[in-house]
Amino acid sequence: MNADDTRLLRIAYEEAKAGFDEGGCPIGSVLARGGEVVAQGRNQRVQKGDPIAHGEMDALRKAGRQKTYRDTTLYTSLSPCMMCTGTIIQFGIPRVVIGENKNFGGNEEFLRSKGVEVIVADDPDCIALMRRFIDEEPELWAEDIAE
Repeated sequence: MNADDTRLLRIAYEEAKAGFDEGGCPIGSVLARGGEVVAQGRNQRVQKGDPIAHGEMDALRKAGRQKTYRDTTLYTSLSPCMMCTGTIIQFGIPRVVIGENKNFGGNEEFLRSKGVEVIVADDPDCIALMRRFIDEEPELWAEDIAE
């Protein structure tokens, strides 16, 4: 991880914290190009009543149409689920920086098998926020991951 990665992952964490404060699932994401934010978002399933409004999807929606994603990095506070993983692969996003995968192990190996560079930061703030959410809202968490 470099200084841009640390800074942009922090923005993803702040998005996750904002979602938590709104009563939603604390997962934030940033799409960046050349160290600059293209768009940022957070899980909005609860806030918008939208079952596919995951953090990564929210950031990508806000980014709007892009001619290419092949020069971007996606930052996410939590390891991406299969839906978001499929979108990363579909769009050809070559690099993903994950805040944490302790509370939810997503699809890092699948992403790597498709040529995506995956970095897991093991960020203590991301870990603690997700753990708090799971402890305080286990039913909402189960709903988010379709269990």
